[in-house]
Amino acid sequence: MDYIHAFWMGGIICVIAQILIDKTKLSPGKILTLFVVLGAVLGFLGLYKPLVDLGGAGATVPITGFGYSLAKGTIAGVAEDGLLGAFVGGIKTTAGGIAAAIFFGFLAAVLFNPKQKS
Repeated sequence: MDYIHAFWMGGIICVIAQILIDKTKLSPGKILTLFVVLGAVLGFLGLYKPLVDLGGAGATVPITGFGYSLAKGTIAGVAEDGLLGAFVGGIKTTAGGIAAAIFFGFLAAVLFNPKQKS
């Protein structure tokens, strides 16, 4: 049942993004930024945690989950280190994902021949 919940939760997030792409003039970069901020705000308000509990990876893997992780790490950092935690808490929490994205992006650039879209 966990797989089904993750599938439909991630699907709903993707459908919302696709509707925004199709029905608005927002660029994909603005939509990604909107989703990160939305995940952080919902995480700060405590509204994203129930989605994570229900949807698991379907809620944490999309870009909204990155915003949620940033907010969660920042809140924990402030509780642990005070004001300094506001600056380093989110980065500590998401450092593994950021490092993996950089590494695999570099690996893809080395292994494959990039071409300009025409």
